Amino acid sequence: MSLDEHSALIEQLKPLLMEPDFQELFQQLTADESNSTRFLLKMELNRISSPCSRIIDLRDKSELPCEEVTHNNQHHYLDGPAKESFMQSMALYRDQYTLGVYEQVIETHKQRKLKLRSGENNQNNGQLTPFIAKGVVLGNYFNRSEERMNYSIRISTLQSGRVEVPGITVDLSVGGARIRLPLTHNFDLDKPIRVKLLELSEEYYYEDLQKGVDYEIVDTQTSSEYCWMRLKRIGGTEELATMLSNLIKGYKYRYKVDINDVLVAATGLGFERHYLPHLPHLPLFVESDDGQYKVTHKLLSRDNQQLQFFFRDEQDISQLPGMLSSQRLDALLREPDNKDHSLFFCFTFQAQGRLFFYSATLAELKSKNLLALFLSFGATKASWKVFKLAHHEIDHSQCYKASIIPGDDSGYSALTEAQLKRFTHVLQLINLTAEHAQVDYQAWDCKSDRKVNELKIFGQQKVTTNPIKLLSLQFSERRNEARFAFKTQVNINQGKVTATGFTHDISSKGLQLTLEHPIQFDKTAPLLLSFPKLQPLAGKTKLNHLAYRLIRTRKNSVTIHLAAVMGHTPHAGVEFLNKLIIHNEEKLEKVTEAHSETKELADGLKNLLMRHLDSVPFFIEKTAKSAQLTTLGIGTHKNVIMDLFAATASEHLEYNLESLLKDGRLKKQFIDPIRAMKPQHGLEYFEVYLQVSRQSQGQVRVKCLPPEEIGDITARQHFINQSNNLGRFMALRVYRGASGKPDLNYIRRELEYINAHAPHKSKKLEELLWKIIGVGELLDITEEVQLRYPELYGAPEKQLKVSA
Repeated sequence: MSLDEHSALIEQLKPLLMEPDFQELFQQLTADESNSTRFLLKMELNRISSPCSRIIDLRDKSELPCEEVTHNNQHHYLDGPAKESFMQSMALYRDQYTLGVYEQVIETHKQRKLKLRSGENNQNNGQLTPFIAKGVVLGNYFNRSEERMNYSIRISTLQSGRVEVPGITVDLSVGGARIRLPLTHNFDLDKPIRVKLLELSEEYYYEDLQKGVDYEIVDTQTSSEYCWMRLKRIGGTEELATMLSNLIKGYKYRYKVDINDVLVAATGLGFERHYLPHLPHLPLFVESDDGQYKVTHKLLSRDNQQLQFFFRDEQDISQLPGMLSSQRLDALLREPDNKDHSLFFCFTFQAQGRLFFYSATLAELKSKNLLALFLSFGATKASWKVFKLAHHEIDHSQCYKASIIPGDDSGYSALTEAQLKRFTHVLQLINLTAEHAQVDYQAWDCKSDRKVNELKIFGQQKVTTNPIKLLSLQFSERRNEARFAFKTQVNINQGKVTATGFTHDISSKGLQLTLEHPIQFDKTAPLLLSFPKLQPLAGKTKLNHLAYRLIRTRKNSVTIHLAAVMGHTPHAGVEFLNKLIIHNEEKLEKVTEAHSETKELADGLKNLLMRHLDSVPFFIEKTAKSAQLTTLGIGTHKNVIMDLFAATASEHLEYNLESLLKDGRLKKQFIDPIRAMKPQHGLEYFEVYLQVSRQSQGQVRVKCLPPEEIGDITARQHFINQSNNLGRFMALRVYRGASGKPDLNYIRRELEYINAHAPHKSKKLEELLWKIIGVGELLDITEEVQLRYPELYGAPEKQLKVSA
């Protein structure tokens, strides 16, 4: 196994290396890998996270001025780019100088010098790497319900029958810790250790602190002097957990809170919101009933609705279930590696005012020796369609929510969670129909002497009801909590402006108010709310000066909608209203629209879809001079398209798209068409043929050409045969379209959380999302394209034997 094939997985695991529950996350994320692969991954991660003693000195290696950077009595001399790389890498490894930090700084410096040298010979423009795209992981985010902070205090550790050993904490959370001990600690790593938090026991009196708290040793790393242990708390009372939680909340301003997980999730979700409105495929969700698979839900985007319209008959009933019968789904899902079960061919026939559907899979046509007849006859129909059905099994061990910030519930409502648990697979119905290829399919006519009447066996049985539930992707604020009718007085202050109103309805994180008099509030500044009538119920919790932000105003500024502003500390209003709703839910009238749970379910289905995209989304970013294809949306699972472009890139999570974009194609086939489009136009596409061959020393060469540049049908067939002889042939469909403005409402709470701890990172992410002007995807259509050339399939059907 090559570790390069798992670069995305390694990059995602890096930020988690210093976590107490790293081993659990590692086991979860590598569940589908072999034992040997997991061993190699673990060895690599242990290697890059081991402490490093090597000094980095670039004073005689850089053309830029260098400055001294000191860390733990080590003095490095770094230029500006190297210092930035050093600081970013140190944050990744929890401020520990590891071999991974050293290698990242040296490699970044090396690549910068190489690009600089190549740039001296290339005066076309100032863009040194116009064809290199970075990867952003979509759909797979690590969620944590508790915060962690870098917090160093003196500790004492012990095991039964062994000498007590002093040490320090490196970071601390409610459920775990990372500690540093002398290398000669002599502890049994397979047994729990007891940790006394000495400085806390001096300041707080808890029996747990005096006796010590039991921790499980999750992982260890060593240097010549120290041993770092990653621990998971297995002892202690709820009082101790509360104390630790309060400690972390109280020290947020003095110690660094780790926001990496939230930032990664917000970045991925931000790019998702650019892509999903343009999703051209129809996601379908499968349940198993007494061993029979059936599609029960489908998910609509703005651009995939034409796909589901095709299956509506004269009575507006979808005949999609007729094509995706239980027998076909069973064949597809029980033989997931047999691609013949995933290619569908379909046409319609109208008679006596009724619309009849005919469909067959490639596997069925081959087994019945009717491939040439069906393709040649069906392709003469205006209704001719070719579909690919991508499929993935759902991993129910993962949380269904895509993003959980500390303090959030880890799941959806019980009803939504129960429904999500029933799904077994996610399908994507992908339309591969190309009008220009219909004449190619008609060439199959010379391969068959069968009669058209023999196609009657592929006539679909009429479906008389619509059994598949339709849900729509939500492109507004996604966390639509249940709202309840509730009236209470609210006093509002914003600067010198004061007002009084009454709630119309409430949720834990938001309110709808009716004011006594219309007032124009400043949308950019928070509103401070007080709840005088509820204060007697709140006890010690102070329900005044609570920060909310104005979402929208209705009815001449009399009715306003507010959302809580989440900051460093828990929002007292959110906590109180949440308790109020929970304890009085049966008494309160629910006023949320009937489809509130549907919105939540749609969000969960979207998350299941994004974890296994069959295509590779890309994003066009506006630059100072023009625009570039800067980003690919990638997953943690192997994808042949990503592997192809990663093979010729020099760094992890980078993809060399030169073969696709060179010779002016970036401008001609991407930038110019996208600039002429509007977001509401949807996506258009073009196709390219790829010749992938291996060169000496294992290098990969990719030749990429549009089929019209290759020539006529004979030239294209020669190109395909030549490609397969040299290596392999691939065909890609490239979708492209204009992107709308970023849906920042969808990641508002993530942005607020990041902004509270690292405002510059929040601002940088927003700026990045606003720069995206184009979106599209790369889709592998190799199997379908090869079917357009009957001569590539060899002997005609009339010479083939029908299997018994």
